[in-house]
Amino acid sequence: MATKYYDAQTLSFYLKTINNLNDVLNLPYYQEHDMEGLDMFVQSVNDFADKELFPYFQEMDEQACHFKDGKIIVHPQVETMMRKGGELGIISASVPFDKGGLQMPLMVYTAATFILDAANNHMPGYAGLTLGAADLILNFGSEELIQKYTPKMLSGEWAGTMCLTEPQAGSSLSDITSSATPNDDGTYAIKGQKIFISGGDHEYLDNFVHLVIARVDGAPAGTKGISLFVVPKKRISDNGSLSSNDVITAGDFQKLGQRGYCTTHLIFGENDGCKGWMVGSENKGLKYMFLMMNAARIAVGRGAAGIVSAGYHASLEYAIDRKQGRRLNNEGKKNVEQDQTNITNHPDVRRMLMHQKVISEGSLNLILLTSKYADLATVSLSTEEKEKYQLLLELLTPITKTYPSEMGMQAISNGLQVLGGYGFCSEYILQQYYRDIRIFSIYEGTTGIQSLDLLGRKILMQNGAALNYLMGEITATIKSAYSHESLHTYCKKLEDKLGLATKVITHLSAFAQKGEYLKYTADANLFMEFFSHILIGWIWLDTAGKALTEKSSGNTQYSAQFLDNKVELMKFFYKYELSKTTSLSESLMNVEEVTLPEGTFQF
Repeated sequence: MATKYYDAQTLSFYLKTINNLNDVLNLPYYQEHDMEGLDMFVQSVNDFADKELFPYFQEMDEQACHFKDGKIIVHPQVETMMRKGGELGIISASVPFDKGGLQMPLMVYTAATFILDAANNHMPGYAGLTLGAADLILNFGSEELIQKYTPKMLSGEWAGTMCLTEPQAGSSLSDITSSATPNDDGTYAIKGQKIFISGGDHEYLDNFVHLVIARVDGAPAGTKGISLFVVPKKRISDNGSLSSNDVITAGDFQKLGQRGYCTTHLIFGENDGCKGWMVGSENKGLKYMFLMMNAARIAVGRGAAGIVSAGYHASLEYAIDRKQGRRLNNEGKKNVEQDQTNITNHPDVRRMLMHQKVISEGSLNLILLTSKYADLATVSLSTEEKEKYQLLLELLTPITKTYPSEMGMQAISNGLQVLGGYGFCSEYILQQYYRDIRIFSIYEGTTGIQSLDLLGRKILMQNGAALNYLMGEITATIKSAYSHESLHTYCKKLEDKLGLATKVITHLSAFAQKGEYLKYTADANLFMEFFSHILIGWIWLDTAGKALTEKSSGNTQYSAQFLDNKVELMKFFYKYELSKTTSLSESLMNVEEVTLPEGTFQF
């Protein structure tokens, strides 16, 4: 087990210097907070993670969640995560004061929960989904529902879940069959099954508040007929006592990774005794649920970034201690009489370590930036600014979910490779990170679904308004970076990539304009990879420029080596990662239609 899972100085650098937390703190909505108080909160979360999460990470994998005698058995630390985490404010941090929360910027909440993800990625989901469910009730539920459920959810006494997926429907929510029949008392009789419900049940909390999508009898077909319901595991009587609500836990899925995070199969109304309370208006359920789903997608990217951070530090610690082989001289020969050298002196190992670090920090930077856009979209003073940042948030959300998840798998694979054969052994933690991160590209909509969302909806949204705003942000960064002579080459490279992106989008958009949407979106996954790399290239140029400005200021809190390293990581990204967009663009603009169902290939 490694001794370190994230770097506090690096997190602070991206939160405060690169993404300028003060931009958000200076808004009136956050006037009750100051940097000192927020630093104390983040430090308290760090201490909590060090004591209550990180030491149990490997143990939770070995003592996996399982179904026994009608119950889900989880590690006892899950109770600590919920109850002590609730006391600490981990669940309620971003909730407004008047709704029982701490009204912290999402940027700070993201930074704090990134620490939890890096410490033990099996645990934060229990609290995160509870916040998401509570937030949904707070935004769209009646006052009665708010008062009845959210206080105990925000305190960590009760858990919350998101129940969408059904066995026959999978990701196609148009095909859900769970039903909701009106009762005389204003409730609804809920009947159906939901699968893959994260944190859906265990013995350590008194109640589970399920947010369930279902169809009211006679509702329209497709997603237009979906309504949203609060369906507690246990009903609450007028005197506060709890009784069964006919929500049956049928089992727990045994998984490749994240074995300490239970994933349940729930049956509602098996005995015709399950009641639900509608949230908001009938047939608006999917619209409401997207509030929770979009927040969850950012959280998935954050979780993947946390795993990459932890994996990097684990492989780095090994590499620093490991001696093997000898350095080549300029003639390509080794002196076998010399002592073995540390493996960090081998260029290929250095490349793999730098790859992990550039993905880790690029992902962290991305999730903080997206969180900042979410803050500004919510509390900016002008309507124009709110609209701008809402569009940027919409555009970045599928990328923020996907890039850390997909590239994170490559980074962790490199981390395992650094250890050689030991990386494949259970004695070392890299194999667990490798298994754990695999689910993140599937959570909350697979990479394919996120890619269709990016290309099929977000790029064309409001006649390309979101894309235009993003191009404006990137152009401003390039202009600023040109003030540093050492960055001119990289500014020009990014300008060229923006031109390439325009060319690719123009090529693909021609299919959409002709109504050939299958051709337009056939290579959406490739477009996601292509566009994500350009986006991260922008983020790294911004980081390098601000690092050089910080270094020249003379009063920086960061060492010269720390700041120089950011510039070197930018150079690494441009050489090894941004260059991949050339071949991706060639594939995207290739007119061969080999994957379309009308093609000649038959399975």
